[in-house]
Amino acid sequence: MSNSASQSTQRSYPCGSTEHTKLTHTPLRPFGRIVEAAGGGARIDDIPVETLKRWTEESRVLVLRGFQLLPKQDFADYCRQWGEVLKWEPGEVVDLVVEENPKNYLFDSGDVPFHWDGAFVEADPRYFFFQCLDVTPGVGGETVFSDTSRVYRDADDELRERWSRISMTYSTDKVVHYGGEITERLVSQHPATGVPVLRFAEPLSPEKYKNPVYVKVHGIDESEVEEFLTTLAERVHRPEYCYDHDWQAGDILIADNFSLIHGRNAFSGPTKRHLQRVEVI
Repeated sequence: MSNSASQSTQRSYPCGSTEHTKLTHTPLRPFGRIVEAAGGGARIDDIPVETLKRWTEESRVLVLRGFQLLPKQDFADYCRQWGEVLKWEPGEVVDLVVEENPKNYLFDSGDVPFHWDGAFVEADPRYFFFQCLDVTPGVGGETVFSDTSRVYRDADDELRERWSRISMTYSTDKVVHYGGEITERLVSQHPATGVPVLRFAEPLSPEKYKNPVYVKVHGIDESEVEEFLTTLAERVHRPEYCYDHDWQAGDILIADNFSLIHGRNAFSGPTKRHLQRVEVI
């Protein structure tokens, strides 16, 4: 998978004060953008929300560096400027850290397969935000994003027609802040652009994952299900559709929860990584 950056550009952007912050824009491959503020003391609200929304829609993944991290409540309050904040049982801000005896794979040190956020709640988050408080370099744990709008775009007409007939039922026990059973069509539409996207979460077997996720496929013969799931997973993992984000302490990341599905590479050693996540409907 690729997380390379191409040539950066610089521009000045008016802040809330009379000063200007110089921002460096670095496109990522195959998609994404890093926006870095010179000097390291900028605030995220120096840039209008509508501008950041546009950059996120254009780039799918928007990484902000050189911006001050926000205290937990301030983080949630800032995200409220983007829309309604999804509230989980732990609160609006979910702390993502590796636990010693986790009940769920999200808090384990292994990999996290592809999924979209908010699947098991009665809401569809439009964006999700991360801020990285701490990280251990060089031990894996990259967050991996797959752009399903590109996956759909590159499929031939026959495959698209097959996908259009398929829906999937996902089920998992609620042992942390989410769980239950939902049924979703495989092909959906982006709420802002109308572009077709895929709603796909990989099955999680009880042999490998704590709190497994089971998937039933509707619209094809039962004999075809295993091959279908295998080939779809292979397609969304292709390097041309995936960006691996290697976290740096201080990163703020905004992602489009409709275009993308995401997961995490396994950690290869002990880690102190601490992310905070907020989801906006």
